[in-house]
Amino acid sequence: MIEGLSHITFVVRDLDRMETILTTVLDARRTYDSGDRTFSLSRERFFDIGGVWVATMEGEPRPGRSYDHVAFRMAPEAYDERLRRIRALGLEVREGRSRVEGEGRSIYFHDDDGHLFELHSGTLEERLRRYARG
Repeated sequence: MIEGLSHITFVVRDLDRMETILTTVLDARRTYDSGDRTFSLSRERFFDIGGVWVATMEGEPRPGRSYDHVAFRMAPEAYDERLRRIRALGLEVREGRSRVEGEGRSIYFHDDDGHLFELHSGTLEERLRRYARG
């Protein structure tokens, strides 16, 4: 039986830059830094983001970009502040897909390695209720 999400891992060229992005935009709290030790494939750092374990590992990320992404929930009133933080770091903001009223707002942005993140203000329940109305 699956009990829930264990962790999310991002392979990144620069652990320091990714830490800046995670702590500035997502209010991440670093919980571990391997330093020069490698217990896994490479140097790594762990973060807590809203109760989710996020790992970053040093290496070459996969080439190219896709719509594959991880979405973190934000309060609706946090939209403008989060967008300001993203832009202050010089990150590329991607145009969001068209949305219907009632399914929440999103900010999509790429990190320096091409990973796509979403900050979303809605919930699954809200989206399902909205879609059921047609």
